[in-house]
Amino acid sequence: MRAKRAYGLKRPKLRQSWSKYNLYNLSRAEPPNITSRTFFQQKWSAKSTARAYHGETVKEKHWQRMFRRRLRSVIPMDHNQLARSDGYEHAEGRGSGLEPHPDKKPRQFPKTPYMNMTFAPLERRLDTAIFRAMFASSTRQARQFVVHGDVKVNGKEMIYPGYLLNPGDMFQVEPERVMFATGASKDARERRAGRKARQKSQDYAAKSGEALPVDTEPAHLAGDPSPISTAEEPSPDNNKETLQSLLSQAKNLLATPSSASNLSGKRKQDLRAFQRLLKRTLSRSRNQSMFPPKETNLTDSLDAQLQELTQKLNLNPAPPADERIGSRDLGPETLTPENSSLLRKALAEARENPIDVTKPYATPWRPRPYMSAFAFIPRYLEVHHRICSAVYLRHPVARPGLGEVPTPFGHDVNALSFNWYLRRR
Repeated sequence: MRAKRAYGLKRPKLRQSWSKYNLYNLSRAEPPNITSRTFFQQKWSAKSTARAYHGETVKEKHWQRMFRRRLRSVIPMDHNQLARSDGYEHAEGRGSGLEPHPDKKPRQFPKTPYMNMTFAPLERRLDTAIFRAMFASSTRQARQFVVHGDVKVNGKEMIYPGYLLNPGDMFQVEPERVMFATGASKDARERRAGRKARQKSQDYAAKSGEALPVDTEPAHLAGDPSPISTAEEPSPDNNKETLQSLLSQAKNLLATPSSASNLSGKRKQDLRAFQRLLKRTLSRSRNQSMFPPKETNLTDSLDAQLQELTQKLNLNPAPPADERIGSRDLGPETLTPENSSLLRKALAEARENPIDVTKPYATPWRPRPYMSAFAFIPRYLEVHHRICSAVYLRHPVARPGLGEVPTPFGHDVNALSFNWYLRRR
């Protein structure tokens, strides 16, 4: 019900979101009825409709300070024509009633949609740029990423969603947050598997925490310069158990009121950072546990993996074409070239997109539904989706036949909104 109220199914409200309710409202959006309204009412209704989409989280007074009368635009010009002529042919025969030859008439450009640039200053905001770069499913989610410290601008953490980007600024979002925002949500079976995995890890942490004192702080957190002795090297089998025990100790230190009250703010920050480090390390170990080296002994090369899997499955490579002519049945233990290529492709996909029930999104990762209708990148952004970063190239401009500010509204609605903010009422 909350989503339906936000998008207004009875009175459609268009939002910057990938929601299915918003897509439904976009499909049935109609131009406003202005036949029986005064000019003041037309401007007010157009303003309220456009502001529900552009900068819904921005206060009206803040937007009024950002509003600019001057609209950025460019006109493409032919440099070859400028080099050949100084413009005298446009004035030739003026006033004599002569019509130029059809071949000599200047090319007619489409009209420039200046009014579509009314809300161009809002495109500089960091949360809007994150949504335009397809790193979040809505501006509200992009705002949450910024506030939670998952966004960096020019290599530095930025926690202000209203930060105005300048041309050349680069912003980055944590890849896990982007995969969660743009990936499909889990179904009932996947959520159940995730709950079981979390419960199993909690039970294991509880069991391992009984053998270790809870109120005792780890040596490397207490300030000991040499917390771990290098004389005895830990075995690889106990690395995961050690990490989980340390994570449970850090959680207990923060959860226990008696111990948490004795810790300073800096020490609590260090403990939380240590928790994040342990979680990342454990997630890597879980991903690597999909193909443990003791069970499969797979190497980095896909060809070597294919060869080892063929040996373990007792599969024989397919014979040459001349030998297969006389044989009708290749047998169940024969790997054809087609199956070999499919198996190699499946191995590559399993390595790049593994199944992990502990992730908050569905795995293997797949795009969320109703996403293709909003999958576009504006011209003023240069996006690299593999590293989840983008560059704000320049401010959006209007050019003949194109306004670079994405908007679902036509020229009339944007023109009325622009006139409203001109304060000529």
